[in-house]
Amino acid sequence: MANEYCVELSDVKSLSVSVGTTWSEAIKQMDPALYGRALAVKLNERLLDLSGPVPEGRHRIKVLDFSDEGGMDIFRHSTAHVMAAAVKELFPDAKVTIGPSIKDGFYYDFDREQPFTPDDLVKIEERMREIVQRKLPFIRKAVTASEARTFFEQQGETYKIELLDAIQEGEITLYSLGDFVDLCRGPHVPHSGVIKAFKLMSIAGAYWRGDERNKMLQRIYGISFDKAKALEEYLVKIEEAKRRDHRKLGKELDLFSLHEDAGAGLVYWHPKGALIRKTIEDFWKNEHLRNDYELLNTPHVGRAQLWETSGHLGFYKENMYAPMVIDDADYYVKPMNCPFHIKIYKTRMHSYRELPIRWAELGTVYRYEKSGVLHGLMRVRGFTQDDAHIFCRRDQLESEIVEVIRFVLFVLSTFGFKEYQVYLSTKPKEGTVGSDEGWHEATEALRKALDATNLKYAVDEGGGAFYGPKVDIKIMDSLNRTWQCSTVQVDFNLPERFDMTYIGEDGKEHRPIMIHRALMGSLERFFGVLIEQYAGAFPVWLAPVQARICTITDRQLDFAKQVLAQFKAAGIRADADLRPEKINSKIRDAQLEKIPYMLVVGDREMESNTLALRLRTNENLGAKPADEIMQLIKTQDSTKSLKLIE
Repeated sequence: MANEYCVELSDVKSLSVSVGTTWSEAIKQMDPALYGRALAVKLNERLLDLSGPVPEGRHRIKVLDFSDEGGMDIFRHSTAHVMAAAVKELFPDAKVTIGPSIKDGFYYDFDREQPFTPDDLVKIEERMREIVQRKLPFIRKAVTASEARTFFEQQGETYKIELLDAIQEGEITLYSLGDFVDLCRGPHVPHSGVIKAFKLMSIAGAYWRGDERNKMLQRIYGISFDKAKALEEYLVKIEEAKRRDHRKLGKELDLFSLHEDAGAGLVYWHPKGALIRKTIEDFWKNEHLRNDYELLNTPHVGRAQLWETSGHLGFYKENMYAPMVIDDADYYVKPMNCPFHIKIYKTRMHSYRELPIRWAELGTVYRYEKSGVLHGLMRVRGFTQDDAHIFCRRDQLESEIVEVIRFVLFVLSTFGFKEYQVYLSTKPKEGTVGSDEGWHEATEALRKALDATNLKYAVDEGGGAFYGPKVDIKIMDSLNRTWQCSTVQVDFNLPERFDMTYIGEDGKEHRPIMIHRALMGSLERFFGVLIEQYAGAFPVWLAPVQARICTITDRQLDFAKQVLAQFKAAGIRADADLRPEKINSKIRDAQLEKIPYMLVVGDREMESNTLALRLRTNENLGAKPADEIMQLIKTQDSTKSLKLIE
């Protein structure tokens, strides 16, 4: 019929609707249960409000609810508008800027002379609840640029006028929520009553448009969910994340420090942290030698010519430190190790029989990161990569990538990481070097290797490095957060730029292929992830102090010293608490330091030549001979066990 349109849901439910029917009414007729969850409609990649009319024609739609990423974004963007409406009701002098949804919630930036306080957040939250109870509709209105400008000039919303000036083309839309009107593309949830579970989290400073030359605004962060239980679970997770924060634990456990006055983003490893680092490095080196790698050490600086040849000065200069002048030549501290490994390769001619050549280095590099993105050990300016480069023939490429992925998974699982998110990152749209043919061949080699390992992966279009595609393996920690650590990159470009060759079976010169590879990424970030993964309670083989001998009285001092000497002679990282303190206090202190084993010595243990074994988890395993405990710890070391007791 001419006055009816046809709507189909993605699960093939269909309905003929009359002219003027809204998406909301159509969904309610087709699927009442879905209608109760519906937030917006997706039509031909366009997101639409449920209150909008069904356009003429036959349409196949997807209804978005909170389980969809798009639906979640709309829900949280709408929550940001509810928050802004509450702020304007309570603080009319505040000017509004932008309020998007983000990965972990939403925020809105405000320009207000008086700083917001934690008490203000409580008031804003309470007003948000009132707005939710009013069930105010989100009303969309299309206007001309001049109409929008006139409206915001009358409101004194200068930031909205600046945003209007940046709109070159397309429709201009306003959304109203009660008396609050915002410049916004939408869509939004049907009404404020949809938003029931939310929490304002924090206040932070933010420059307008992210430019430090602009005025500092006040940013209010929040989170919202479609169910109260989901919000409760999230808040519990946030508290657990705070408990595990590597910056907090790093200070409490005396592992590392950062000193702004001496240089932001530069890590100071304390004795206990450095001992864990040594343990990680020893494992790393031993496993590389076992896997037919050779170890290298290279300089920290190189002449500008080196970085010009590699392409870093052309494509990466903004992340490099300013040069230093030595003997009238510019030198740069290295942001990467690869050009140095290439220089070693080129010291002599190589035969096809030698390939693959696998060279690994724990190479410290320096990269300039803006101060605003620095974050503990997770984002620093000086760090040590567990770097390696493989030089191979074309016929070896796929098998080498497969072996690297196997090596990555072995190393990560040894540290307790069993779940991953894997991405194949392809050629960026611009800012790359090398031929399209080389990029295609490298990408296909990575794809085939991933298929051969049966790893599930997603394609990150345009996410490759400037010199080649890559595979990124993100580890998932105990709180189900992901961290970028491991990477495998195929490079046809640097061998070409540095004119690298080998003599093939035919006696002619051929170009090797270069694989860049990191298993843990950087020791600093990996260490930060490990601290949070274990909440500072490291497995025995990683713990800086594996066992502490605790005396009950001074009568056991000599015996404790003898036992300590035995443990140290056996290569066990042990110490002793010989203070004239009560034993419960000593045990509590050892537990706060997260030492795996406490070995209590009293008169009874001294007489029986035993040690009372206590775990940091507060379990008492009773008296055991020193030799048995030493063997337990040595077994934990050799097997890299993640458990206190097998």
